This record gives sequence, structure tokens and C-alpha cells, in this order.
Amino acid sequence: MTQDMFSLTGRVAVVTGASSGLGLGFARALAAAGATVYAAARRLDRLEALSAEIPAIVPVRCDVTDDGDRKALVDRCFEESGRLDVLINNAGKPGPPNAEDETLDGFQSILDLNLVAGFHLATYAVSKIPSGTATSIINISSVIGLVSTAPIGGASYAASKAGTLGLTRELAGQWGRRGVRVNAVVPGWFDTEMTDGLFTNDKSAGWVRRNTMLGRGGIDGEIDGAVLFLASDASSYMTGQTLVVDGGWTAR
Repeated sequence: MTQDMFSLTGRVAVVTGASSGLGLGFARALAAAGATVYAAARRLDRLEALSAEIPAIVPVRCDVTDDGDRKALVDRCFEESGRLDVLINNAGKPGPPNAEDETLDGFQSILDLNLVAGFHLATYAVSKIPSGTATSIINISSVIGLVSTAPIGGASYAASKAGTLGLTRELAGQWGRRGVRVNAVVPGWFDTEMTDGLFTNDKSAGWVRRNTMLGRGGIDGEIDGAVLFLASDASSYMTGQTLVVDGGWTAR
């Protein structure tokens, strides 16, 4: 049946950056579809509150910039569940909007969080997954990785999110024959903790409305369907692709 294509019953997922924003929504959506979700973030208290509400969500404190934390997250998933079917690399943050205000160390730290962490989580997880096991890796990029959004955006953030798209294609090419699909989701402007102030300021909110074909920013849940599609068998013949959910921002 059609609904069975989107079912994740019996599957195990990891979502990073799951304590707020889009990651929180992804964790909820995957759990609602039947998955056991290892929700990872630094703010354990928020994850524990989420787990109390949704028992299928397992809270895991994890700083994805820490090599040991990344390995411990994947190891715990396999030790407790014996498998990992879906990995969503969502954790990230922006840097300064002006390139001249960004230090080399700051630039590197954004790449470590937004790009390097996801690469290591993916490669470490795949090293533990038997070849031929159907697996879906979903990397969360941004419209800032596709087009310039100056004066909002930033050099390090743009570089990390564009790099995420290149990494997605390359890993898809390398791992396709072993059953691992790798795709990316590109969110447009959503009202989250990361975009704090964007929609409460008349000038910036108007900028989003004027430049988005649908005339507004995204609302809660509007990107979850794309992630569920890529996580499930509904997208079983799809890999190396970029799914843009931006209200038409990049099509203008």
C-alpha cells in the first residue's frame, strides 16, 4: 500500500542537532513513522524532555565536533539496536555574515561542525553496516550553499553548505553499490533558533517575502515530508540528489 512506502517501522535512525529547530521536527517525524530515533545534541535536558513525550526517541548527549562523541553516538546505536538505517546530519550553525569579520580559526570551526562532522559520522557508520544493507544518509544543506544570500549568510556557512552538496554526490557515487543512498535536503528560510530575529524584524521578514515565490517563509513541518521521503522506501531509487524545500527562493 502507498502508506507502507513511507513507513519506518522497525528501523533505527540517528538525527544530530535534534534539540531544537528543524532537527527536532525531523526526530518527531521519523518517530511518528515508526522509527526508533537516537536524537543527538549537546543540550541533553531538551532531548530528555522530548523522550518523555515520545518514548521512541532515545536522548544522546553529543557534541558532533568531538571525534569521541561522534563514535560513541554510532557505537551506542549499534550496541543497543544492532543496526542503523537512517542517518540525518543536521547539526550546524552560521558564522559571521561579513567575510572580513571572520577569523581563520572561526572559519575552520564552522567547517568542522557543518561539514567535517557529518563526513565522519557517515564514514564511521558505514564502516559498521554490512555491505548490501539498505541505508539512507540525509545531509542537511541550505539555500546559502546554492546561491548568495548576502547580506545574510556568511563565507564559512556558504562554503560548508556547498561542500555538503559535493560530499553528498561523492559519497552516493562511492557507496551506491553497497546499498547506501546519500541525498541532501536544502531548506529555505524557516523560523528557527538559527534564524532568530529574521522573521520578527520587518525589514528582513519583508526581504524573505519579496524574494520567495510563495511569498513567505517556511513553517513547522513543511520540510519534514521531504526528509521522511528520503528516509523511507518511497525514495529507494534515489541517490546523489539535492531536494530543495525553499518556497521557490532559488528558482527566481
